[in-house]
Amino acid sequence: MDKMFGLDWKTQQSPRRSAEMTGAWDGGLVAPGHGLMAGTRVASNLGWRPIEALAVGDKVLTFDHGMQPIAQIRRAHLWLDAPDTAEGLWPVVVPAGALGNREELTLLPDQGVMVESDAVTDAQGDPFAVLTARALVGVRGIARRRPMHRVELIAIYFAADEVIYAEGGALIHCPQDLCTLDRFLEGGADARYVVLDGEAAEDLADFIAIEDQFAAQAMGV
Repeated sequence: MDKMFGLDWKTQQSPRRSAEMTGAWDGGLVAPGHGLMAGTRVASNLGWRPIEALAVGDKVLTFDHGMQPIAQIRRAHLWLDAPDTAEGLWPVVVPAGALGNREELTLLPDQGVMVESDAVTDAQGDPFAVLTARALVGVRGIARRRPMHRVELIAIYFAADEVIYAEGGALIHCPQDLCTLDRFLEGGADARYVVLDGEAAEDLADFIAIEDQFAAQAMGV
């Protein structure tokens, strides 16, 4: 399977309109804070597929649990006032290669991404952690960018939260579905991944930048 996908395998509120949820999001208690833009390819049982081409029941390759079936899909349109969107709502743009992605990625600021760093290696030797995309701004050319047109966002959900592969190798967190009242009140107590934000995420991003500097020096760059 790793050869098939070419992956390393592991055994302030704004007065402007930012999002418009479709009928698939009706009844939800929260606005979309995660998901991938239409056109982003993910690793599935059908090969690398644009996320908008996937359907409930299709299987997607996850980082820790192999192929998992999609349980739910929700869609929304973002940046309705682009390019006049308030700066605080601008997306995070990840250049090709910055997170293992072969193509440029556009992410929501709160989208969780998994990174590898010696700074987070635990007692079991696991060097992976999930943090928000906004925390990585300034690392490896990752930056906020003014949206120039509205886009469709597609969020996929599994039976539990998972991390999936996007655009060749970027690791994208897909949290539990908390849009129903019961799940919202439960608060994701059994979530598999903790998404770092704020100071903890910023500290980790700083460590990654330092590790990159040491790696570049060791290579004589």
